[in-house]
Amino acid sequence: MVFNSIQFLVFLPIVFLLYWLVFKPVKWQNALIVVASYVFYGWWDWRFLTLIAFTSICTYASGVMIERHREQGKLISAVNIVVNLLILGFFKYFNFFTESFADAMSSLGWHCDAPTLNIVLPVGISFYTFQALSYSIDVYRKKLDASHSLIDVMAFISFFPQLVAGPIERATKLLPQIQQPRTFSPKEATDGMRQMLWGLFKKMIVADTCGMIVDRLWEDAASQTGFALMLGGVLFAFQIYADFSGYSDIAIGCARLFGIDLTTNFKVPYFSRSMREFWRRWHITLMNWFTEYVYFPLGGSRGSKGKTLLNTFILFALSGLWHGANWNYVVWGLYNAVLFVPLIVFNSGRYRDTVASGRMLPSLKEVGLILMTFVMTVLGMIIFRAPSMAELGVYLSTMFSSSLLKVGFGYEIKVALVYSAVMLIVEWIYREKRFALDFGDSPTGIVRHRWVRWTIYVVLFVFTVLMSGLHSNFIYFQF
Repeated sequence: MVFNSIQFLVFLPIVFLLYWLVFKPVKWQNALIVVASYVFYGWWDWRFLTLIAFTSICTYASGVMIERHREQGKLISAVNIVVNLLILGFFKYFNFFTESFADAMSSLGWHCDAPTLNIVLPVGISFYTFQALSYSIDVYRKKLDASHSLIDVMAFISFFPQLVAGPIERATKLLPQIQQPRTFSPKEATDGMRQMLWGLFKKMIVADTCGMIVDRLWEDAASQTGFALMLGGVLFAFQIYADFSGYSDIAIGCARLFGIDLTTNFKVPYFSRSMREFWRRWHITLMNWFTEYVYFPLGGSRGSKGKTLLNTFILFALSGLWHGANWNYVVWGLYNAVLFVPLIVFNSGRYRDTVASGRMLPSLKEVGLILMTFVMTVLGMIIFRAPSMAELGVYLSTMFSSSLLKVGFGYEIKVALVYSAVMLIVEWIYREKRFALDFGDSPTGIVRHRWVRWTIYVVLFVFTVLMSGLHSNFIYFQF
């Protein structure tokens, strides 16, 4: 089941009403969350529910055993990690590694037939696996008490708003919310619906419009002009942001309807002034996960700059591989690591504030830094989008040919750029808020009038429903 579907439009109100009107005790609400989440996930393929259930049971058991046998806690946690990573590795990387091994042998002159299987990748397996791993690790580290309720752990791992594409929640944040009684908040519910509306606009209007153009350009990149392919890179940058952050907005807004606060996953990343700032604002929960459980245990930035650089390359290589079984993802990760080299060597790019904080417009220097960071990001997104390394070579060689100067805009590209510009303008205005359309308790300016706000809601809703012609899956479902 996807957020941008009729099925979800029916599913959500039913679960919402049952949750607040019928299943009022927290233990029954958690049981409802598990049932609803399994229905939500099973809509794709009910067979994969066994994987989520197995992961949940192993994770629950590991927590209880760690608490009871502290002296063997490290071993128990390690076993749970290995079991879950083996499941993830089999479904996501078996064919990739066997084919890569065969190619390596062939390059040495040894013929080797790679055993491959027709494996269907379970939707969102990387997300819920990482979420489950955080639980046993944090219990072992004594940052969290083990839960003695299997239902609570199952609700934590399978919570349907963020089950298939995040945010990847740390157990220390989400599980206590699952365990505590919750009360309905009209304000949070209203904010949640606003955020969901904005997420649907980004997905169904911006992302899907850009995606149709990007797909056509990649289908026959060799016959395109360099300028068209350059625009394709820009449009894909807008597509993947609108698609993934749109999902996160819908997930976070949906969770608010049920009294759950999820972690912000995107903070206007395309207004970043350096790649270091960009990665503090893009897919925040994944980078926080890798930072906490990989980068810091390796030593982080403690020690020499050489050690910091090595840890950074490991971090981004694993981040790239997490995205999928394709070498372009690894190259994309290493590309980003390379961009960090001057930032680490010169200890620069450490922006903690929001650009132009307290001001409507940025300075010329800030504009320059934002544009430079965006260009580097677009090049990385082209690597990320490539179906294969061979096709990436064709795309880049054509893009950087003399035809790069052949400026031309088709009507569809103009429309996609206008939609993207609307998205960026709104997010610029509300860049210091929790989300776009977050008008707050005391709105200022023209939105202080209720009729203005309701006009915005109605126009966005009608426009999203009427103008969206392609109801595609979210990009990150494949990860």
